[in-house]
Amino acid sequence: MSVFARLVEQLAELLQPLFHASAAAAAIVLFTVLVRLLLHPLSRAAARGQKARAALQPRIAELRRRHAGNPERLQQAVLELHAEEKVSPLSGCLPSLLQLPAFFLLYRLFSSPTIGGDGNGLLTHDLFRAPLGDRWPDALAGGGLLGPAGAVYLALFAVVFVVAVGNYRRIRRTPDAGGAVFPGGARAEEGAGDAATVPGLGAVSKVMPFMSFATLVTVAVVPLAAALYVVTSTTWSAVERAVLYR
Repeated sequence: MSVFARLVEQLAELLQPLFHASAAAAAIVLFTVLVRLLLHPLSRAAARGQKARAALQPRIAELRRRHAGNPERLQQAVLELHAEEKVSPLSGCLPSLLQLPAFFLLYRLFSSPTIGGDGNGLLTHDLFRAPLGDRWPDALAGGGLLGPAGAVYLALFAVVFVVAVGNYRRIRRTPDAGGAVFPGGARAEEGAGDAATVPGLGAVSKVMPFMSFATLVTVAVVPLAAALYVVTSTTWSAVERAVLYR
């Protein structure tokens, strides 16, 4: 973790002339952007995979009609179809899963009072007077809902809410979409035919339109530094999807 701490500190030093007291917060945003840029080729591959799965939907619908009374045979036939076309029903999960280590590193870094036996100097940094190691309850206790730190969280909640509403509307316009939401707002989407491939996915997909709003809870309970990662990645995902799935 000390290596990761030095990386954040070096990025903050690099950004100091531009962002002054908020340089560490800017470093976290920059770090998130770098992570998402590294994962972008996988996101493009996931988009191609989802388009390929969408192209299979008429054939999957035919399999459903043919095996309507035999769920086990339907599942096997769908698996065979995906294998034949070299399409993985879970390929969209990889970019999201690879983000988890970065998220948990930031969470641990800004939750630890010491690093390598020394005091964690990163906890002294803030974003517009909101300490990066504090959580939303700390902001409420320190200055109230409209205090300096509380206002920072209100801005973050507003961004996440706008993105979540956009995701909700998009998923509702695509009734056979589903998927999993991970910290950072990234989504692994699957078509309705994939529910026949992965047991339980059909039930999960019914609640997916509402899962983007769970990111609001994540932002409220993690340190502000990790919340910045979540908000930045969530926003990136929304823009990335708008470009890749247009």
